[in-house]
Amino acid sequence: MYRISMFLKYVLMADAVTCFGTGLLLMFGSSTLQEFLGLPAGLLRYAGASLVPFAVWLVYLSTRDTFSRQMIAAVIVLNLLWTLDSILLLFTGWVAPTELGYGFVVAQALGVALFAGLQYFGLRKSVAV
Repeated sequence: MYRISMFLKYVLMADAVTCFGTGLLLMFGSSTLQEFLGLPAGLLRYAGASLVPFAVWLVYLSTRDTFSRQMIAAVIVLNLLWTLDSILLLFTGWVAPTELGYGFVVAQALGVALFAGLQYFGLRKSVAV
């Protein structure tokens, strides 16, 4: 077990807040966003629905005093997979996003990658107990 650093707690909570907000936006604004982004409403709803439970898990982790490295490693891996999947989506031809849609996908992928990097840094700052 490891004692979670305050830095990692804050990063996990920030990730949770952005996941929750983005998840709600994608779930409930998918029809409107589809028009601007050129991404299918179903894809946006599904992506949003996957973010909400992930956000709850992040809140849970951020409120712990100790954790297993595997739990934080799982968060990092999931964030990296989201980033990779987001970028791959643009190259598969499965969707035809608008320019704003491309920008949205790239921007959120970069944000998620940043969280993964900060979480990795926070994991390395945490101390074994």
